[in-house]
Order: sequence, then structure tokens, then C-alpha cells
Amino acid sequence: MRGYVQEPNQELGEEFKRRQLVRKLVEEFLKAIGEDLSREGLRETPDRVARMWLEELASGYFVDPAAYVKTFEVEEYEGREGFVAVTNIPTRSICEHHLLPFFGYTHVVYIPSGKVMGFSKFARVIKVLSSRLQIQERLTEQVADFLNEVLSPKGLLVVMEALHTCALIRGVEESMTMTTVALRGAFREQRELVNLALQIVSSSKIP
Repeated sequence: MRGYVQEPNQELGEEFKRRQLVRKLVEEFLKAIGEDLSREGLRETPDRVARMWLEELASGYFVDPAAYVKTFEVEEYEGREGFVAVTNIPTRSICEHHLLPFFGYTHVVYIPSGKVMGFSKFARVIKVLSSRLQIQERLTEQVADFLNEVLSPKGLLVVMEALHTCALIRGVEESMTMTTVALRGAFREQRELVNLALQIVSSSKIP
């Protein structure tokens, strides 16, 4: 049997190098603001922060949301105008302006043209797109564009409501939230459909 040396997994090697780089940059940041990295509370902070960003907060840069998509052909929806509503999807992202979180809920209402997607897939797609540096307006449009492409619905409405901690920290009232809306297809053309969809969203909100 011929011997061989197994090459290390290139992808894992890249992940390790990326994490080490982020860890080093966090160390430099903490030093720059005058912190002592040798004190007990900060000894593992650079590594924890690097892992949190690469495995959670910025993980969307390394994942294609299409990997989570699985649609189903449903003949019963062909020729019909019924709505499908997926509401109160937990959403969190990092604002690119101050690198602070914004979080809330996303609501999706669409009119199928014969194709639907499982409830959990909406949450996965939104998590991938939101796990990048974002602004809420762009994130809402990206969610709408992606779902419009994979579902090819007759109409699509995406509503995102979020509290922005960058505003909260700087003294803006805690109860203030931002609401953004994206419309595709029939919802752009028929105002009565928009009103009906918004009523569905409003009635299903978590108190």
C-alpha cells in the first residue's frame, strides 16, 4: 500500500486564518482604547469576539441563502389569488454605520403562482441575509428580491420592523422602531391588496 500525507482541509485552514486575523484586530482595538488585555475579564475576549462574528454575526458572508431553499409545486394555487403569510420571523443584524445591532421581526405575505416554501426556510434565508453588515432598508429589499426570485409569486410583500440600538444608546426613545416595506408584483399595482396584506400582518403581530 502506497503511503500518503493527507492535505489539510483548505476551507478549514482559511477559517482558522480568518479567525486568527480577527482575533488579532480585536486585541489591537482593545489596546487602542486603553484596555489591559492581561486582566482576567479580557483574556479570552478577542477569541470570543472573533468566534461570535465569524460564526454568527457575519456568517452570512460565507453562506449562500439558496442552500436553504426547497420549494414545492402546489397545483391548488394555480389560478387562485389566495395569500400565504409567514409572520413574526425573528430578525437581527448589525448596522454598518456604528457596528451595533438592530433587531425585530420580518413579515412576508405572498400570492403563490404554484410554488411555495416551508415556514422554516423563510427564517433561514433571512438569517443568512441579515448575518452581514446591513442597513434595514437594504436588507428588506434583499429579502424581497431573493424570495421573489425563488418563489416567482404573483405578488410579494415584505415588512420589517426593528429597534436600532445605535439610536437607543445615543438617547432616542426606547419605544421607537423603524418599519420598512418592499413590494413586488401585484402588490405594486393594486393598493387594495397591500391594505389587505398589511391587515393580515397587523393582526398576527406578537403583542
